[in-house]
Amino acid sequence: MKLIRRNRTFQLVRRVPKRYERIEPRKQVWISLHTDSETVAQQKAPTAWAQMIEGWEAMLAGATDDAERQFQAARELAQVRGHRYLSADRVAKLPRDELLERVEAVTKLTGDAAQIEARAVLGGAREPGIKISRALELFWTLAKQDTIGKSEDQLRRWEHPRKRAIANLIEEIGDKELADITPDDMLDFRETWMDRIMAGDAQPDTANKDLQHIGNILRTVVKMKRLGLVLPLDGLSFKADKERTRPPFSVEWIKTKLLAPGALDSLNTEARCILLGMINTGYRPGEAAGLLPHHIRLDVDVPHISIEPEGRQLKNKVSERFIPLVGVSLEAFKQCAAGFPRYQASSAGLSATVNSFLRENGLLETAEHTLYSLRHTFEDRMLAAGIDERVRRDLFGHALGRERYGEGATLAHKRDLLQAIAL
Repeated sequence: MKLIRRNRTFQLVRRVPKRYERIEPRKQVWISLHTDSETVAQQKAPTAWAQMIEGWEAMLAGATDDAERQFQAARELAQVRGHRYLSADRVAKLPRDELLERVEAVTKLTGDAAQIEARAVLGGAREPGIKISRALELFWTLAKQDTIGKSEDQLRRWEHPRKRAIANLIEEIGDKELADITPDDMLDFRETWMDRIMAGDAQPDTANKDLQHIGNILRTVVKMKRLGLVLPLDGLSFKADKERTRPPFSVEWIKTKLLAPGALDSLNTEARCILLGMINTGYRPGEAAGLLPHHIRLDVDVPHISIEPEGRQLKNKVSERFIPLVGVSLEAFKQCAAGFPRYQASSAGLSATVNSFLRENGLLETAEHTLYSLRHTFEDRMLAAGIDERVRRDLFGHALGRERYGEGATLAHKRDLLQAIAL
């Protein structure tokens, strides 16, 4: 590092590294340190050189034909030069002194370096259009907050419908830039869904989920990238004919069909234990699949399971809870005390396996019934037994609708209540 005193101030003189010869035509650079003290100059020199390197790196990044990378590099270079990136029309409206300062920074350079500098400080970089497919790529990073705590299985199930929705949109209207999406494009997309619904190939809820995911993805990118676009995404949803809910199994069906001797013997052990465990707990299938061995507590005064957000994300805060084990559910967990490693990474596979088994073996009360119907039955059984609403919601993992006061019923008290209705 060489310091030279020139015109009463010290300057740092260094050879331009070979890496930056493309955007820096000079063989060596002189950097004023704005001090006549050699001691101070020695202290300031490393920082001044680091800032010079930072500027060259930003310019090097701008020497690309990729419009998006070029625009981002221009913003970064402007910041390195101490300016906020502005479009050319806004630069032209700056106060005279600031405008001249920016122009002077460009006129000092020649060739590629001057072009790159101009894009940065004079607003010559054109903001690239973001295509629909690129919007999805950006969304994964912009929506990072929504993925915190999700297991690999949960993340995969969260991403899949969003990928599918965007793929459906691109198939219909093409991979357009967001600014080019027209109201007619979205009406055409809606019309395609309408045709599928009218043909009986899709439900309104399915189409609405696609539209919801598309709206969330594109609006997030427009907002976070400050694109200033108003997309034609409103008023496209379908009205469902009626609210579709899963019917509960009748208690009689559970006793005579699901719990009949040998009825579930050909279902694999883990899936069978989860099904039987659900009868007297009402947990969500995915909650059971995610249980780890230390969440299953059998050698205690009140055998129970603990639904916790460990290695996964629960549906909401109130889903975190303790559930006593009684009846056939307790016996099932004695067989699967180590949890359910087969389904821990794919709870969707669990539901598919069980529902397929029940359907093929005539164990569904109607075509509308599924494994999840056991959760609805559990709620009906608690209601019929007159169990207090606070206790029902605590066991079910549902919000109370008002502030929770106190600790609620003890685990032993919950066990006694469930023991009275256990199957």
